[in-house]
Amino acid sequence: MGVNIHSTAIIDDGAVIGDGTSIWHWTHVCAKARIGARCSLGQNVYVGNDTVIGNNVRVQNNVSIYDAVTLEDDVFCGPSMVFTNVINPRSHVSRKHEYQRTLVRQGSTIGANATIVCGNTLGRYSLIGAGAVVTRDVPDHALMAGVPARRIGWVCSCGVRLAGGQVDFSCPGCGNRYTVARESCCLAGGSQPRANNEGLAAGH
Repeated sequence: MGVNIHSTAIIDDGAVIGDGTSIWHWTHVCAKARIGARCSLGQNVYVGNDTVIGNNVRVQNNVSIYDAVTLEDDVFCGPSMVFTNVINPRSHVSRKHEYQRTLVRQGSTIGANATIVCGNTLGRYSLIGAGAVVTRDVPDHALMAGVPARRIGWVCSCGVRLAGGQVDFSCPGCGNRYTVARESCCLAGGSQPRANNEGLAAGH
């Protein structure tokens, strides 16, 4: 399938980019970055050295994916959302040895202008609302909003908000059924979508 790279993009020697990936205007990919197949990196995106991006990831305009960030397969990063990698930055103090890792699990969506404070994990198929500020780990399928972000509901893997009672929920969009217990949400019967074993974010 090849890789589609716009003429204004800068791809440093050594970067690994999978087949079918498109990299658009004024984007910079550093030498040690690893990007999977069928991804789309929009305009003015930055991808650092110590980063891993899985397959079928969509990164919209004006997003910087700094060192110590990993995006698993099928992640969506909305326009101008923000990752960080240091808790207490100072211009005059070097803290590159203190980077805290951020993991965005398979299928997660991060809305426009949201901020993900470093050192946290976003669970599978979670959905972070536009402008939210995430300061702690997010459960699978959680719908998060606000500053700081709090869970306001649950979402299906297809992205539709779940409806139901205290324990049993269903998706009005696709009909999937879920069970909620102790702030965790999974498909009814205990099954759970698994990450693609061939994805770069899985370590292969």
